[in-house]
Amino acid sequence: MQLDLTYRQIWKISAPIMLGSAAQNVIALSDAVLLYHKGEVEFAAIGFAGVFYITIAAIGYSFSRGGQIIIARRMGEKRPEVVGHIFHTMLLFELALALLMWAFMRYSTPWFFHLFLDHSPEIYTKALEYIHYRAYGVFFSYGGIALISLYSGIARPGIILADTLVLAIINLVLNYGLIFGAFGLPAMGIGGSGLASSIAEGVAFVVFVTYMLFDHKTRPMRIFTWPRPDWPLTKQQLNLALPVVANAAVGQGSWVFFFGMVENLGARALAVSNLARTVYLLLSIPMWGFSSGVNTLVSNLIGQGRHQEVLAAAWKTGKFCWAVSMIMAVPILLFPGKVLYPLLGKSDMSLIGETQPVFYLLLLILSLATVGVVFMNALAGTGATWFGLKLQALTVFVYLAYIYIVTNYTALSLPWVWMAEVLYWILMIVMVLYYLRTEHWHRMEF
Repeated sequence: MQLDLTYRQIWKISAPIMLGSAAQNVIALSDAVLLYHKGEVEFAAIGFAGVFYITIAAIGYSFSRGGQIIIARRMGEKRPEVVGHIFHTMLLFELALALLMWAFMRYSTPWFFHLFLDHSPEIYTKALEYIHYRAYGVFFSYGGIALISLYSGIARPGIILADTLVLAIINLVLNYGLIFGAFGLPAMGIGGSGLASSIAEGVAFVVFVTYMLFDHKTRPMRIFTWPRPDWPLTKQQLNLALPVVANAAVGQGSWVFFFGMVENLGARALAVSNLARTVYLLLSIPMWGFSSGVNTLVSNLIGQGRHQEVLAAAWKTGKFCWAVSMIMAVPILLFPGKVLYPLLGKSDMSLIGETQPVFYLLLLILSLATVGVVFMNALAGTGATWFGLKLQALTVFVYLAYIYIVTNYTALSLPWVWMAEVLYWILMIVMVLYYLRTEHWHRMEF
């Protein structure tokens, strides 16, 4: 399938992925909302533990990007018969990686969490309780990521949306039941939230595989041939994906550092930042879809030999992403008390009031991030992922240094800590735009 550079094509690819590939955002949002009603300690704990698990999920998602980029390139070259083997290679690696990540979460998180939460023993205990149950979902999460990358790469993302709706509904129902003891289920608190999310991911994975069994359009791609290990192809995918993985691990991991530093300001500051982060996750959903869509679009265009249209594709997708994000963001961030009350309604709305200054700042952050994320993924679609890693390393160093100085050596308020996001995205956009204007990436072949 060869794609065209039109707003309709961008929307056709990105819209289902936008709602579908944001599975972890959906889970994190429902976990946070329900635990907000459970108690402030649980809400603060899920802020840290949720960001930690999203970082784990982002690592798996980023590893799959190498396979997605290659699949989109082969579809642009009109070679669908090789797609199945590329998918098998990606899936086998994801499952092996899931085993390593499960072992890390199962046995190393007590030490790792202690590095950041030593001042808050209650939050530390609750965060560990959540991860104890949440770790089992990584197998279904990583397997599902491979399926999402396959259907994103061939530009048929409709099933991703349907499957995420299944995930969201099951997660919400089980979350409520296992947190509060409803529907005859045990009241497990924050641990029940982790268990509910793992079960929901398992059901969503089974639904996706069942759909694939009846999807006749993938038959020419030889999806259901017997998988065989292919180390050269694995290395090719890893060569593309490793920098993206490092980007995700460093980028998402910086949030773990962020919350660890905010914890120095007290539990209330952590709760305020978690509320802002929860809203940020909700408003970031368009970025997930458009960034994955531009990955596919750019790689497909290059497969057609249309290198000169790559920068235009990045600009068009970036503007489209910004417009969609602002439609969601403006009412939520300017009038959070009214918009968020149905989700977070309590007689004490002081937490929302204290978060208002950060909400105003989020409008600027989102305006920059929507364009920056798209440009970063356009760069990845060209194959210049190692250069992207260098940019990420530089910007994250500046980001972390700023946060450390503000939280440890100044008396500045919380919005000044969040200004680190503005600094990060300005640096990233300037450097990526400069590189895409050159022709260095034209020589990227795979």
